[in-house]
Amino acid sequence: MSNEIKSEARLTFMESTSLIVGHGVGSGVLAVPFLASRNSWGEFLLTIIIAYFVNLLLHLMIGELSYNNGGAHFVKCFEEELFKGKFKKIATWIVFALLGLSVMVNVSGFITGAGAVFTSWFGLNSTVGMILYYVLAAGVVYLGMKFVGICEKYSVIAMVLVVGILFVATLNSTLSPLKEEHIAITNVLALYSMVAFSLSAVMSVPQVVKGVNGDKKKIRLSIACGTGVNILIILIITFMTLIGAGENISENGALVDLSYHLGGWVSIIGYVFSLLALSTSFWANTLNLRDIVAEQTKLNLKISWLLASLPCLAIALFGMASFVAFARLAGIIQVLTGIGIILAYNRSRKHGERVDTICGKFGTLPFQLLVIFSSVLATVGSVLSVK
Repeated sequence: MSNEIKSEARLTFMESTSLIVGHGVGSGVLAVPFLASRNSWGEFLLTIIIAYFVNLLLHLMIGELSYNNGGAHFVKCFEEELFKGKFKKIATWIVFALLGLSVMVNVSGFITGAGAVFTSWFGLNSTVGMILYYVLAAGVVYLGMKFVGICEKYSVIAMVLVVGILFVATLNSTLSPLKEEHIAITNVLALYSMVAFSLSAVMSVPQVVKGVNGDKKKIRLSIACGTGVNILIILIITFMTLIGAGENISENGALVDLSYHLGGWVSIIGYVFSLLALSTSFWANTLNLRDIVAEQTKLNLKISWLLASLPCLAIALFGMASFVAFARLAGIIQVLTGIGIILAYNRSRKHGERVDTICGKFGTLPFQLLVIFSSVLATVGSVLSVK
């Protein structure tokens, strides 16, 4: 297994960082404020600090694992590091199928969400809205990794500007005090689960490794800065929702609550932010799945792009993405994948020439166990009821 990094394009630091930001920013960010409102402000701050460092560890470990395998994605890393013997190929294809299904279900959710925005904003038929969004968003990925990186960069800049506009508007409105009372430990765990989910950009890390040509310093900085920007966006959106909407925070999403408080113009800002957040996640996920398909099937990138993206549209159009069973399956697969990643990483570090490449001492067994424990904790938190 060589450390030679092969990639269709090279990314600038800003583009590679934006891949991490774009993959992480999504619906989870807008769900955090409700859960934060069910905890004290101190508990929220402690939660995001812990979540940042644990997720940073996870993403750096993935970066090192991918680096050790020439910039490969999870399935190829599992094949090289975990699976042995006569069942190696079977196990690899099972993981490929399950991971592919999980990503497709997630992407179909982005298409459904964007279609709903087109329906609400422009009055389009939902089917037309989803098809139109698919053509526009998938077209970006069709043009390749470099174009995705460029679009991610400008979309992240636009999202930061949108959040800034909302923040200033909130400070100029009637403000509410931050909550100081502790309610229940289960609320803290539910909050941690959502923050961890909102920071997750695990499948985009191999793209960063390839995009910066295996430059270890740039890999570390891109992951740290990308996760840091996501934390900052979560912090600002949550803070302005808590002081703006006060007690009137619902499960409908932060921008819905803010629009009630600030006025109807926020709904337009909300549409823009939602489309940007959905699109950056769509681009990152389908680009990743395209490359995974190409790695496993040896098909060219254009055909792999079609195989990775078109089924997502079909799932969205036929409404299968709304099935609870599919959503739960996707979640289970992601947890198992997360544990599998650490196991593969553990084996990867045992190769003498590979030790201390990216994570250094923070990649040792105690930190690996910490990441696995965090993954299990986040899974438990996701199913707990909130008081």
